[in-house]
Amino acid sequence: MDKKGEIPRELDSQGKKGEDRQGDLKTEGTVIPSDNVVPKESGEDDSEKHPFPSQKTLEKEIRDYLTKKYGGKVKVISQMVFPKQVRPEDTDHTEERVERDKNPLFFDIMPEELEAYLNEYVVKQDAAKAVLATKICTHFKKIAYLEKVGKKRLPVGNIKNNIILIGPTGVGKTYLIKLIAAKLGVPFVKGDATKFSETGYVGGDVEDLVRDLVKEADGDIKRAQYGIIYIDEIDKIASTQGLRGPDVSRAGVQRALLKPLEETEVDLKTPHDPISQLEAIEHFRKTGKRMQKTINTKNILFIVSGAFSGLADIVKKRLSRQGIGFGADLDVEEDKYWLRKVKPQDMVEFGFENEFIGRLPVIAVLEELTEEDLFDILKNPKSPVIVSKKQDFKAYGIDLKFESDALRLLAHKAFQEKTGARALVSVLERALLPFEKKLPSTGIDYLVVTRQIIEDPEGELEKLLEDPDTPGRKRYYEAFLQQEKQQIIAGLNPGMLPEWEEQGMVLNDLRKELIAHLCLKDDLSVEEAAANVLFWIQQIKSYEASFYNRCEIEITFDDTAIDRILEACRFDPSSLYVHCERLSSILEYGLTLIREKTGQEQFNVPSEAVDNPELFINRLIRICYESEN
Repeated sequence: MDKKGEIPRELDSQGKKGEDRQGDLKTEGTVIPSDNVVPKESGEDDSEKHPFPSQKTLEKEIRDYLTKKYGGKVKVISQMVFPKQVRPEDTDHTEERVERDKNPLFFDIMPEELEAYLNEYVVKQDAAKAVLATKICTHFKKIAYLEKVGKKRLPVGNIKNNIILIGPTGVGKTYLIKLIAAKLGVPFVKGDATKFSETGYVGGDVEDLVRDLVKEADGDIKRAQYGIIYIDEIDKIASTQGLRGPDVSRAGVQRALLKPLEETEVDLKTPHDPISQLEAIEHFRKTGKRMQKTINTKNILFIVSGAFSGLADIVKKRLSRQGIGFGADLDVEEDKYWLRKVKPQDMVEFGFENEFIGRLPVIAVLEELTEEDLFDILKNPKSPVIVSKKQDFKAYGIDLKFESDALRLLAHKAFQEKTGARALVSVLERALLPFEKKLPSTGIDYLVVTRQIIEDPEGELEKLLEDPDTPGRKRYYEAFLQQEKQQIIAGLNPGMLPEWEEQGMVLNDLRKELIAHLCLKDDLSVEEAAANVLFWIQQIKSYEASFYNRCEIEITFDDTAIDRILEACRFDPSSLYVHCERLSSILEYGLTLIREKTGQEQFNVPSEAVDNPELFINRLIRICYESEN
């Protein structure tokens, strides 16, 4: 970002507006934006043949052109021209993202890397995370490999790594798959098995899931055919034992899923969709050809899940028969984790057809969450339960903090409800709903959730409203805030910020403190806050190239100078432009004078230049003249 010519346009948009806006051309009563004269971006094909011109050259060319066209009625008042550059939040310049946009088959994540990513968000479930990370990575890697070597290498009867997830409610089955799809950047849809029926019966068609995948991919069929379809409550379509006759909602759905799970062509037009039929008619009227849009499910990964209540008895019965047959007793510990011993034959006895289970070769088991697991979920800074509730209060301008004892009590109450992590949301809502209703109307802008608040929400709310400005409450909040900030700073290291390492940026104490400040002030993750600080540093460094374009003098901001500017703009990042522009204007006058006297064209800008630029320039000029005399 510190190459000459790579100057963010955003700095210009934060400057003066109207007639005084930098980079505008003023006519009689009209302001003409100078965007039309912005030079080409660096990286275009002819950038080496036509290097970025100096500011004076650009102004002269613009002035000559406008004088020729309008006479002397137009005056150029621009001091600076910014080459176009997009905000980092609008782009992802990583090689992975660029390559993935060009090629939907691009996949560069290893199983251990994906597993480590899941560990950041999901507690426990180590076995399931290992299975999912490994088999999903293998699925996409295999697709890319076969596409590379050619279809001739594709084996007959190709078997996909479709997966069954088994586990009680609230253990994170859906959350895991959503995390994986988001990390991989592939289209993802979720369906409920109970809402589908066999094709031909009234109700949703199983193939509708595939069509939804295309919609999720914004109509990109090529991208959709490498997506993930997740079907929950699959155990509800197991056939009832002893049932005679057609079973529409169960065995019928299993049969309807057989082809999509393996490979089939799904027509994107549906007979019951009038819009698609009208489009087909219009296409035939114009071209005389039938419009046939289909998607092949060969490379779509299917993941199904369910609680499988009652499967325990089937597995235990089989294990008991084996134990008796060999004259051995079952291990009590092994019986506790019976799901780890589940086999396809157990699933068939549960009510699934052999053909259906055969198309789901991978089984991953998730364990029931303990009270300690629920507490770990709440402690996790990336926990969606706590983050979402903080955002609810942040929407009203209220900063929400949680004591460890309060989180411990929430976990205890949630565990008693026996619905896994889902109970965390309900117990949290019951405790904080009175505060969420009342505090927005009071002007109170912070709340530390204590154990007492969880135990007696109404009573604690009444105490708070009676004396909201007590000094002890304010001191406790500030101490809590400082402790949280120190925890963030202690956890920061260059290794967790690869973009900083790639660009050689120093992660010193002040920058760590600024990252922690943004995390708490704007409710950002560490990665988001670090990206903001890095962008501000890049903006400051971009003035080095800008300065050279204006007066052909090279300046270099040292780290102390950059930190001074960051510190000055801590509470108002938009003022960064004002600081840098004022500093550049003062430096331009003084350094140009020094260059004319000494011929020096390179200068280092230390922190003292930021603290008092006039004094810094006066000292340099004085030294220059003293040396000359």
